[in-house]
Amino acid sequence: MTVLHLADEGEAADLAAFLSRLLHYDRGAAVRLQAAGTALAVFGQPPSFEVLAIRTVRLAKPYENGLDITLDVTVSAGELLETVDEAGATAVVPAAVTGPPWAGVLPPRSGWQAEPGLPGPKALRELVAAAVTEFRSRTQELTPEQRSRTELDRIGRDIWSRTVGETRLPVRAVHAAQSLGFLRPEDAGDVALFSSGSWLRLRTAYGSVAVRRDGLKTLGVSVR
Repeated sequence: MTVLHLADEGEAADLAAFLSRLLHYDRGAAVRLQAAGTALAVFGQPPSFEVLAIRTVRLAKPYENGLDITLDVTVSAGELLETVDEAGATAVVPAAVTGPPWAGVLPPRSGWQAEPGLPGPKALRELVAAAVTEFRSRTQELTPEQRSRTELDRIGRDIWSRTVGETRLPVRAVHAAQSLGFLRPEDAGDVALFSSGSWLRLRTAYGSVAVRRDGLKTLGVSVR
């Protein structure tokens, strides 16, 4: 049994909240855990957004029971959530599961460069709100005969694939960040955009959303 000692109750609560949000979109969600020293990175993919979400959790000390250097395993998000003890600030790593294709292709750990042109947090939240309003308006205008999954998906792709400001970041990445609790109303700053190779990463104080410019549907092709 591998026990993770989280830095404090707040870190445990944030981890639990992140896992809960992933499970809201996919009850069978898996997460890939990577840790070294006192930092744990939790990767997940909410299916409706076609992005990778990354939540970094501070550990009070390295893990126990024979893991001396690193931890790298894909587990059930639901099983991990069940082990999170917020009062005790601990979590137990469940048994490994066969990971989905996205878990084999993660963003690079280094080589990130700042990208200009990203609007501020308030403008980003307003952009998402306007996109949601447009989606609702356009779908409500459809007749019952037109309201097919294909047509709804087409409207969604048209709206969420648009880019943000002068950047190459798709709007769906900002929507994902807000829906996962990474882009919060109280944020006044500390939101930035980075790129590395084909990857773009939106970083906030609460987590990151990464997306490949060629789309996550190709993530099963090459494995890192």
